[in-house]
Amino acid sequence: MRQYFLPLLLAAGLLASCATVVNPVTGREERTVMSEEAEIAEGKKAHQQVLAEYGVYGDAKVQAYVDDLGQRLAKQSHRAHLQWTFTVLDSPEINAFALPGGYVYVTRGIMAYMESEADLAGVIGHEIGHVTARHGAQRATRQQTAGIGVLAASVLGAVLGVGDVASQVSQSVAAGYVASYSRDQELQADQLGAEYLSRNRYDPQNMVDVIRVLKRQEQFAADQARAEGRTPRQGGDWLASHPSNEQRLEQITRIAAGYKDKGAGYVDDGRARYLQAVNGLPFGDSREQGVTRGRNFYHEPLGIALTAPQGWKIQNAQDAVTVVNATGDAGLIMQTVPDKAGKSHEEIIRNVIKPTQGRTEPLTLNGLSATHFVGARQNQQGQTQNVEATLVTGPGAKNYALLYAAKNATALQNARPQLREAEGSFRALTAADRSAARPWVLKSVAYPRGGFAELARRSPLSGNAEQQLRLINGLYGATDEPKAGQLVKVVE
Repeated sequence: MRQYFLPLLLAAGLLASCATVVNPVTGREERTVMSEEAEIAEGKKAHQQVLAEYGVYGDAKVQAYVDDLGQRLAKQSHRAHLQWTFTVLDSPEINAFALPGGYVYVTRGIMAYMESEADLAGVIGHEIGHVTARHGAQRATRQQTAGIGVLAASVLGAVLGVGDVASQVSQSVAAGYVASYSRDQELQADQLGAEYLSRNRYDPQNMVDVIRVLKRQEQFAADQARAEGRTPRQGGDWLASHPSNEQRLEQITRIAAGYKDKGAGYVDDGRARYLQAVNGLPFGDSREQGVTRGRNFYHEPLGIALTAPQGWKIQNAQDAVTVVNATGDAGLIMQTVPDKAGKSHEEIIRNVIKPTQGRTEPLTLNGLSATHFVGARQNQQGQTQNVEATLVTGPGAKNYALLYAAKNATALQNARPQLREAEGSFRALTAADRSAARPWVLKSVAYPRGGFAELARRSPLSGNAEQQLRLINGLYGATDEPKAGQLVKVVE
């Protein structure tokens, strides 16, 4: 649970005039509204906001490992002179992206699914390719030419998709803006990733492995949806302008095949080094984000916990934790209240909700002081909105808002008993809660004779543990098995 990072907007007209530059990759001249100096300046500005939103993963050894790998790849790129910055973000999202000027990010979430150093190099090489080919500047130029304005420095070109980010793009972004690269740009970044692998003596075939991760993730998500009676999403998290994973796999396979004759000089794929680097990496939610275990949500740093009613689910997002019913038409939204909103519950109601009418009722939730409010307010369009929420003061005198939300009045009324139940579960962490709040981590173990079924029996992963373990080891949907004694990743 963390405040959500909205895409950054460069002021329209900041780079109003076009200039002609030579593209470092193609060698061809192109018109641009973003000089290299502007790329660097805007990337630097955006970098600080990305770090504030996601947080930097706190393991210095992992950061140094990724930075070393990234610097080696960048040194052999078409823009080696840039001051490159490589950062591991503390996010479970399976993602990677770049900002103009040489800022490249990988999440710890994507690292959990890579099988070797060369695989991670493929991810990073792809993102370096977006920067070296000046894809951000090209997009900014197209947008300004179309009269949209320069909208660079948002999350650019994820390797594994930008669906989670793109779905929450600020409404202030001009109509028609697409937070993705074009099909040709994505394929060019794949090709450059393969080239940078080869220049660093990694087999470009590892780019094929990276794209296969896309396909396995899509298949796993689709299979899970069907098992839960949901309709699978089409195309995973990719926006419509991206090439399909099938197209990308076909394309990168042809590209990698072109490097076959150069294979004699390739080094090993660095699997042993990689497994050592990710040993102990948090899997899923981290301590700082709070963890979900079944129907329970625990946030150890804040010292709070919440339990969903039977049949309801917990959704831990960047800016809130939501307890949602099975039909998805009602839920309880928990958010932290900024200190500046007020010291008392009455002040917070007055300053944040700004009611036009309403009543309050004092409550106690598991020994914590609370106030329930029912009333109405005016939205920005001058329309009257009904509001029902509970303010509660948790450990450390931190205030929280528990907002009742529903599709309509009928859904709210039907869900009210469960909403009250969820609200009533809000509590300070108990000793048992603190034990359950321990994040899961990746470990490397020898593959047992009992295979993934044996590993699943020992795993804290619930339900489909065996298939999840296959997925993080690159074997979901595959028929082959690791050899007994071979190191594989597990979750503990």
